[in-house]
Amino acid sequence: MTAVHHRYADIQGQRIFYREAGDADAPAVVLLHGFPTSSFMFRELIPALAERFHVIAPDHLGFGLSAAPSVDAFTYTFDALAELTARLLEQLGVNHYAIYVQDYGAPIGWRLALADPGAITAIITQNGNGYDAGFVESFWKPISDYQREQTPENEAHARGALTLDGIKWQYVTGTPDESTVSPDTWHHDFALVSRPGNDEVQLSLFRDYASNARLYPALHTYLRAHRPPVLAVWGRNDPIFGPDGARAFADDVPDAEIHLLDGGHFLLESAGDTVAALVLGFLGRVHSAA
Repeated sequence: MTAVHHRYADIQGQRIFYREAGDADAPAVVLLHGFPTSSFMFRELIPALAERFHVIAPDHLGFGLSAAPSVDAFTYTFDALAELTARLLEQLGVNHYAIYVQDYGAPIGWRLALADPGAITAIITQNGNGYDAGFVESFWKPISDYQREQTPENEAHARGALTLDGIKWQYVTGTPDESTVSPDTWHHDFALVSRPGNDEVQLSLFRDYASNARLYPALHTYLRAHRPPVLAVWGRNDPIFGPDGARAFADDVPDAEIHLLDGGHFLLESAGDTVAALVLGFLGRVHSAA
């Protein structure tokens, strides 16, 4: 079995946790998790990829086992999280890499690509939006209302996503068989989101998520200009990012590989083997053609 290393790095004065596996001389793949989880979501994918690739999966600041300074001590924005990720990769000497993005990992990955287009060898997006298409209104309306106006009522609605039931809902909704998803997942995430002060961290990022849509035109220009290989592998029953979000990548990368699987937002929990096979096949073709 491939060893997975659990490490910390000091990045701009912040303690960042990351998982690392595989030969450091192999092509690199950077796994960028979403809300409300951490690199824990990749715990089974990492060994599968590490047989052929150098895999790095950080916990974003405020998530997982990375530091979680208060909102008074750190300004949580997607720009800031992307900068920490870029500096981590720089410290590790990783200059060229594929990105695997999910949920919040997508806007972080897009910022990395826009800042250094030549660094990105391929893009795998698993329920990680880069277009206005695919946003499911029933989930996003309370967040949008809160972004526009931070009233007590709007904040209360937004906080619903931080509850145990709200997190469980993300894991099981759209999954063909709920019993295949371990309760460890939502209890693990809830425990970390529930640390003192972390609610304010998450609310800050809810508010800043509005900045991501403004980045989309630049992302689309990048995709058309640089034509990175793109694999969109999506849980088609995702109640947060619908399948139109996956299909949209073909608008700017016509040969994008798009797979809509029977699953929800956290597709790895119910279709991990299928996703791993698609990713390995895709990356194999990318690097054999290089």
